[in-house]
Amino acid sequence: MPKDQASENLKVASRPPVVVVLGHVDHGKTSILDKIRQTKVAEKEAGGITQHIGAYQAEINSKKITFLDTPGHEAFTAIRSRGAKVADVAVLVVAVDEGIKPQTKEAIQIIKNAELPFVVALNKIDKEGANAQKVKQELAENEVMVEGYGGQVPIAEVSARTGEGIDRLLDLILLLAELEELSSPMETPAKGVVIESHLDKRRGLVATLIVQGGELKIGNWVSAGTAIGKVKSLENFLGKNIKLAIASEPCLITGWESAAKVGQEFQVVPNRQEAEKQSALVAELAPAVIFEAESSGTDIATNKKLANLIIKTDVQSSLEAIDQVLRTIKSEEVGYKVINYGIGNITDTDIKNASASKAGIVGFHVGIEDSAKNSAEREKIKVATYDIIYGLVEGVRNIMSELLEPEIKRISLGKLKILALFKGADTKSQIVGGKITQGKAIRGATIDVIRNGAILMTGKLGQLQQKKADVPEVAEGFECGIRFDTSAKTSFSIAVGDVLEIYQEEKIKRTV
Repeated sequence: MPKDQASENLKVASRPPVVVVLGHVDHGKTSILDKIRQTKVAEKEAGGITQHIGAYQAEINSKKITFLDTPGHEAFTAIRSRGAKVADVAVLVVAVDEGIKPQTKEAIQIIKNAELPFVVALNKIDKEGANAQKVKQELAENEVMVEGYGGQVPIAEVSARTGEGIDRLLDLILLLAELEELSSPMETPAKGVVIESHLDKRRGLVATLIVQGGELKIGNWVSAGTAIGKVKSLENFLGKNIKLAIASEPCLITGWESAAKVGQEFQVVPNRQEAEKQSALVAELAPAVIFEAESSGTDIATNKKLANLIIKTDVQSSLEAIDQVLRTIKSEEVGYKVINYGIGNITDTDIKNASASKAGIVGFHVGIEDSAKNSAEREKIKVATYDIIYGLVEGVRNIMSELLEPEIKRISLGKLKILALFKGADTKSQIVGGKITQGKAIRGATIDVIRNGAILMTGKLGQLQQKKADVPEVAEGFECGIRFDTSAKTSFSIAVGDVLEIYQEEKIKRTV
């Protein structure tokens, strides 16, 4: 069949717009998305949304809109860097009480670089002192000319808190989409973009996709970069099992053999052989760069603590799979850095490298040589091997968690009012006498010196006496003597009448 005739026979249908919401942190991107979800998503269809899969569809007057639902959307940036286009329309959120901020300017640039039609959502209009005209002037200064202010960019004044203006915002999105005349082929193998990818404890590797054209069905073989899989289960954004996903529809699939990269384009292929062929072609054209930070310098800039790792596996493909799965570990405070990796058993050389760089060693489907095991015990190097990737991920999480500062829980013990001062034992201590007015005093506890409701200094209860005898604790209503210790030299300014708040601090381990 001639190519043009085949094109004519291709069925095409209009599709809903895919919308990305951008703007400065705390300006209300998430709040707006939450309000739309609350009012426009037919949750009753599946008994309520049971999971968060990075995208959802809202329905307005029988018309659907797909929203990318991660604030600032990581996938959107990743997708742009790979040249794929997933969003059709953008919403630029600006808080009317704060106006243009640095991230607002970045969002404007992202929208313009992607050549996306967009609508401005002026949020928080219910706030006292909100000045919409001032923000419109700031937008104009940043080359965003809104309607009624010398330009054509549509604008909606909204309140994510009350819901005011949300319907107008959605109407404007639909209007922009209508002007774009969005359509896609039907009854053809699906293609689209990966917007989320992670390891599920129960179901293995899963990925959230947005279908951009064609039809995705259970049993389809899918190729996404170097990752392949056979669709084992297919769910819509409500967590409901479906048999078919079509254009602009977000869906979650299981059945991956390796983790798909966020921002990677996917396509349905006829069979496993073709999927492997596509994967090999991608690997050949762009060899996998593994264990390299997605954004160089980010961890340094944010002062993240990094756990150094050495990783050993049985085969190269395991290294690539581990790299992809470890990238799903997210923490604002700690990260990891793979300083060395390789194929084969854990050896003496690995132990020496770990000792020099204070690294932990994790192995996958490998053993540890006897001499290396002895060296690791002698050097106190942490070595752990795993047979399943999930176990390895949890092991790395534990290594990272050790870098987190513990949560400090304050346990109040009692209060003492100072009745007399005595000569300090040295420059780091002061002896005082007083009465326990509440609770009790315990030797070794921490003390805050309080005057006029403010903390004057903090120290330790180094010695506790009652009737000139050393005691471990003194109860409420009794008088006692205390040696107040500090860790550094200080000019003591404790006075009669000050109150000592006595407490203990419990350290609670945190996890990534």
